[in-house]
Amino acid sequence: MQFTPEEKAIGQGNFNSAVGATRRDFLAGTLATTAAAGATYFGYKELGGNRVKVGFIGTGDEGSVLLNEHPADYMEIVAIADLRPDNRKRAFDGDNNDVRQGLTRKLGADVVKNIKAYKSHKELLADPNVEAVVIAVPLSQHAPVAIEAMKAGKHVLCEKLMAHDIAECKEMIKVARANKVLLAVGHQRHYSVLYDNANYVVKKGLLGDIKFIRAQWHRNNSFPNRDSWRKKVTKTDAAALAGKTEEFGYKDVNELVNWRLFNKTGGGLMAELGSHQLDACSIFLGKVHPLAVQGYGGRNFYGVKGVGSLDKQQDDREIDDHVYVTFEFPGPNYKEDQNDIVIVTYSSINTNRLEPYGETVFGSRGTLYMNTEKEALLFKEGSPSSGPGGTEQRLYVINGKSGPVLDASESLAPSANAAVASAAMEKISRGYTEEMEHFSYCIRNNIFDPPDKGGLKCNGVVAMADAIMALTANLAMKYKKRIVFKDEWFDPENPLTPETDPDVVG
Repeated sequence: MQFTPEEKAIGQGNFNSAVGATRRDFLAGTLATTAAAGATYFGYKELGGNRVKVGFIGTGDEGSVLLNEHPADYMEIVAIADLRPDNRKRAFDGDNNDVRQGLTRKLGADVVKNIKAYKSHKELLADPNVEAVVIAVPLSQHAPVAIEAMKAGKHVLCEKLMAHDIAECKEMIKVARANKVLLAVGHQRHYSVLYDNANYVVKKGLLGDIKFIRAQWHRNNSFPNRDSWRKKVTKTDAAALAGKTEEFGYKDVNELVNWRLFNKTGGGLMAELGSHQLDACSIFLGKVHPLAVQGYGGRNFYGVKGVGSLDKQQDDREIDDHVYVTFEFPGPNYKEDQNDIVIVTYSSINTNRLEPYGETVFGSRGTLYMNTEKEALLFKEGSPSSGPGGTEQRLYVINGKSGPVLDASESLAPSANAAVASAAMEKISRGYTEEMEHFSYCIRNNIFDPPDKGGLKCNGVVAMADAIMALTANLAMKYKKRIVFKDEWFDPENPLTPETDPDVVG
């Protein structure tokens, strides 16, 4: 969605004003404390005691981000492991930028010299000094590595998507429970201050009745050498791993390096990108399970002869480069009225990035636009009392008969409440640091409670629901059918999964 600078400023001001008006005292209390932002905001205490000794398994693209974002006051990195020597080097040296700056720049040479570098996760798991692991390996190895780690007595924070299929998700939950270790999954929006405040606005009813959410992750890989998911196999990696990859679940080094391109090792656009948006939409809808999904996916760019980085005969990728799916979710009154349906659409494409990624929540009284995890814009629908509404109208919050509602402001100046909310969110992060903080806090304090009792916000059960949405969407596109979700799929103790359900694959 495209806005002028003036519209964007108004939308940001409107959002801050609405948040400040609805939770001013809470945010003011957050600002008054000197504790760590994540701990203060989300209500858990600073760690206290010794830091958790953590090993990072997988130091590629996402692993390097996690290394850079790790909370040094909560975690002591004692080891890293990666099959690829180039990735092990990258963990320490970084990419000369702030996103993946490397451990040497972040922690200093004196600290880094004590961090062990292992050639495989098996070596790292044998290290008795490691209490917990952060796993950021290719998707097909999430479950095998996580299960091996938990059986070794290590707490696990695994990157999303939770696993390659739902049977693996259920097995991960069972192993975590059997070995009495924590299992967290890295859907970081659960620890985003921005999304938490946005969800608060939604829950307060300021948007009115929500019937439609549009989500997307649009990229443009069509230009030469811009295919971000196809990477070159370096001579260093090829030489070090020749004949050794099958032991770790990969046919060859190319499948390891370019795992996102193949069905055996990756989950395509829905798993890698769409799961983030589905998670966000589900948060806005109260983490209810969807009712049904249908969609289309295809290799509409890379699968066309003469188009893309390689011609059709040479291009060995299997995953779709364009996906479009439609979910049906139950509204708040669905049990009493089965017409109360909320539609969520998701698209991911590889040939245009005018609208990059985010979610737009369309309500009967307002529209909330979440842009690239960095900003939230709020706009009001027109009403008889306030005129046309739209993107150029300042808003304020008034207390109506049934709760707070948006109204139009006659002044162009932001409210005092907006300043409180804006100040509270100045240090907004994407949630990586906060999720690792809370993971460490729960380990050190032996907290195994569910999310609503102060436990991990994205534990195995929560994360499995996100995996079910993404992977069932893949099945709907594969079989070209509308698939109805079943409660049994979401039950960790029930063996039925969408991949094995006769109503899906029959």
